[in-house]
Amino acid sequence: MTTSNKHPDAPWRNFYGRIKGKSLKASQEAYLDEDLAALSPGAVDWDVNPDRLPLDVAALFEGRPAWLEIGFGGGEHLVHQASTHDDVGIIGCEPYINGVAMLLGKIRRAGVRNLRVHPGDVRNLFDVLPDASIDRAFLLYPDPWPKKRHHRRRFVTPDHLQPLARVLRPGAIFRVATDIPDYVRQTLVEVPKAGFEWLAEQPSDWRQPWDDWYSTRYEQKALREGRVPHYLTFRRNG
Repeated sequence: MTTSNKHPDAPWRNFYGRIKGKSLKASQEAYLDEDLAALSPGAVDWDVNPDRLPLDVAALFEGRPAWLEIGFGGGEHLVHQASTHDDVGIIGCEPYINGVAMLLGKIRRAGVRNLRVHPGDVRNLFDVLPDASIDRAFLLYPDPWPKKRHHRRRFVTPDHLQPLARVLRPGAIFRVATDIPDYVRQTLVEVPKAGFEWLAEQPSDWRQPWDDWYSTRYEQKALREGRVPHYLTFRRNG
């Protein structure tokens, strides 16, 4: 399917992930109806921002550093980061509406106020983020697309990495976590090509999680099934 068919000037962008799964609970429907609009980072999609006017990220978080989590799943890591780092603002982007509803419930329970949520394709968000406006980005257990013919669908390709590099300030950190060895290989090839330096100096730098890490349900499943997580840290070149 395509995510860019709501405006005649929008680029054609195929999207291969899930948008919605099983039926939502009544409470989750309520979260979406009552909370989601207030957490918007601003006008992102083409139907509401056809001129692609940039978001005012500095005003959005009152001048605090802005972070970005790409594909936050159920939102547990996102809420943990927001709670741990209340001196930053974090934008979470996730097209899977069931995950968005799960996140909204966690936000209510945690009471965090430094989060914004875009329930859609991160490429549309990249369009309207200003250059060098993001101080840290997370890509955690992305869809592995294991078949070789599907590797071009992975996030770690130029179509995604080039706009990510544009919106990250020089020196910004990009964290990638995955349990798929071939995804690690592709990440270590493609991310440096996009203007990043891998910061590992010893094996523990990719075998041990970050100090402020919160293990997600995807990671717990990987561990149960005997897969080995990798924690890759990159820095945006100046």
